[in-house]
Amino acid sequence: MCFSATANFVGSGVLGAVGVVTLTKVKHRRELLFASLPLLFAIHQFSEGFVWLGLDGILSPAVAHDMGAAFMLYAQGLLPFLLPLSVLLFEPNAQSRSRMLPFLVLGGGTALYILWALTAFPLELYIRGNSIVYINQATNNTAVAVLYVIATCGSLFFSRIRMMVIFGAANLAILLVVMEVKRYAFTSLWCAYAAVASVIILGYFWKSHAERPFAYA
Repeated sequence: MCFSATANFVGSGVLGAVGVVTLTKVKHRRELLFASLPLLFAIHQFSEGFVWLGLDGILSPAVAHDMGAAFMLYAQGLLPFLLPLSVLLFEPNAQSRSRMLPFLVLGGGTALYILWALTAFPLELYIRGNSIVYINQATNNTAVAVLYVIATCGSLFFSRIRMMVIFGAANLAILLVVMEVKRYAFTSLWCAYAAVASVIILGYFWKSHAERPFAYA
């Protein structure tokens, strides 16, 4: 996130509260992974606070590197698979779930490639323009970025649930803005604003309480 460790820690606390409230609204195990996204984003932002502390010299460079690797592991290595999986599980019927399979397969392949890249190539971390820049030479290219965007946002647009489409549109809009304004800090900024957008998930769970759980077969 921009600015400082404090911004990350405060943001993480707020998102953590959002995540806990969202989980209290879960009415079926199929909803659990999608409902967990705000809390996972909160933990993710919390880990980046330690990256800031390391880069600012308050903690050791080793802490910055290790927490940066953990941040990248979730942002690039797990999210392309977890997000389409969470949507697939939530979809109300077999027909709508089948539309998620291509995105799940694409997300799984993208995640496997990125996980390999994160272990095979060194991670570079530095501060630029009040943002943290994360660079892995094997993932820092347009092809991987396009596959990543399709995997993380695509399934949301094909969901039968209107609020998921809204969540996908918000994330895509945020992504395009970040790419235009601060492409060099894309990983950090997009994850931060996507975390903020996850408040939409709480709104959905709150408003749809009477409609859920779906009649899963």
